[in-house]
Amino acid sequence: MPQTTPPLDKATMGLATAFLASGATHLVRPQVFEGMVPKVLPRRRELVYVSGVAEIVCALGLLHPRTRKVAGLASAALLVGVFPANVQMSADQAKRAQRKGDTGSRAFFAGTIARLPLQWPLIRTALRASGRLR
Repeated sequence: MPQTTPPLDKATMGLATAFLASGATHLVRPQVFEGMVPKVLPRRRELVYVSGVAEIVCALGLLHPRTRKVAGLASAALLVGVFPANVQMSADQAKRAQRKGDTGSRAFFAGTIARLPLQWPLIRTALRASGRLR
């Protein structure tokens, strides 16, 4: 029995839209993301550009039925791959919030922490788009 391509549902469309917006921002304002790249990795600007292009490619792949399955898997892998950058952002912001001690810094830190578990629903959406999850 041939496996059908998962439909372009609202969640997949939302993920594609988020990837397009984020990918474009990576290319237009890479400095926003450079600080998130874990310090052990070299060539931070280049990594930001590569991740931006990857996000755009994944987004476009999610939108087309012929490429949705592979783009779903690639999107899940990308989200897992950039997770350390999100952890790095939280760690850096924790230091800043502790140093500054102001409400804005603490609130931003709280937002970075709250963002971490939100990666998992995005990964699930990508895997559903690939046909790996129902």
